[in-house]
Amino acid sequence: MSNTLFEPFDLGTLHLRNRIVMAPMTRSRATADHIPTELMATYYEQRSTAGLIITEGTSPSPDGLGYARIPGMYTQNHVAAWRNVTKAVHKQGGCIFAQLMHAGRVAHPLNMPSGARVLAPSAIGLSGTMWTDQQSMQPHPIPAAMTEDDIKQAIEKFTASAALAIESGFDGVELHGANGYLIEQFLNTASNQRSDRWGGSVENRARFAIEVARAVSSRIGVSRTGIRLSPYGVFNDMVKDENIEPLYEYLAGEFSKIGLAYIHIVDHSAMGAPEVPATVKTKMRSNFHGTIILSGGYDAARAAADISAGKSDLIAFGRPFIANPDFVLRLQDGTPLAQPDANTFYTPGKEGYTDYPSAN
Repeated sequence: MSNTLFEPFDLGTLHLRNRIVMAPMTRSRATADHIPTELMATYYEQRSTAGLIITEGTSPSPDGLGYARIPGMYTQNHVAAWRNVTKAVHKQGGCIFAQLMHAGRVAHPLNMPSGARVLAPSAIGLSGTMWTDQQSMQPHPIPAAMTEDDIKQAIEKFTASAALAIESGFDGVELHGANGYLIEQFLNTASNQRSDRWGGSVENRARFAIEVARAVSSRIGVSRTGIRLSPYGVFNDMVKDENIEPLYEYLAGEFSKIGLAYIHIVDHSAMGAPEVPATVKTKMRSNFHGTIILSGGYDAARAAADISAGKSDLIAFGRPFIANPDFVLRLQDGTPLAQPDANTFYTPGKEGYTDYPSAN
């Protein structure tokens, strides 16, 4: 097998020890008031042999908190707690980006502080239910349609949160524009039925993502700003329409003009979603002149092949990192991978989190 996966790579001014990215994964181990813990510092430190770690989705504001026990990044208490995480990773020679995730309508008031609001582009509720620690599974509420002022504030919150992430010691931030959260809610016609400048046409639906990216990168630098996208994703009731490919091609071009460090394209077909056509990935790569990260059901051989073929610069792996803190070394040595316990993906405590052993 080609060793391209284990070669170093320069992401802007950041030197990565290999081309393996630990994908962002919600693990719900923060405190009830959304403060990162020492356990989280241990978890990320254990996995710091990845070329780049992208943290779990981290809310830029109280309104962005969707799930129970997810972390935030909007107070100095968050900064102090996250600094323990970044120090632990950097001590091991690792690099780490914070993923900023505003959940939008994927939320419940019981998972949010008093006074926070469930917001979305349009007042269209999400189907199904969500876990709350207080009352178990609860239906999603109808969100409030965001006003112009709400949108302005959301962009400002993303920007302020990115600055706090850098203050916390992160090497950069990834904007979560995938998986049906707020940025993708603006992109997708299932959740955006606005008739103003934020909805309707491809350009209007793309506006929020572009404005967030522009504001954040202006504040912390383009080399420190990436974005994750999931074209053809169906998570959280997202749908495809006849303009889905032009939309993502347009986004790639606009992000290239801004100069973002990377676009992280996730393909959830390994988990049952429609496959992202190769033509879409190719056109996005052609339109974007920065780094491309691909993720979704990769093994070592396919990852190395896609890097060698020029389809991607970096490859992100998600669930294999859960049960294999030494995932990179196992890939290098051909050591069999341990399998994670899905029952402990989102439970509090160290079980199924920091207690998976290394192979050696």
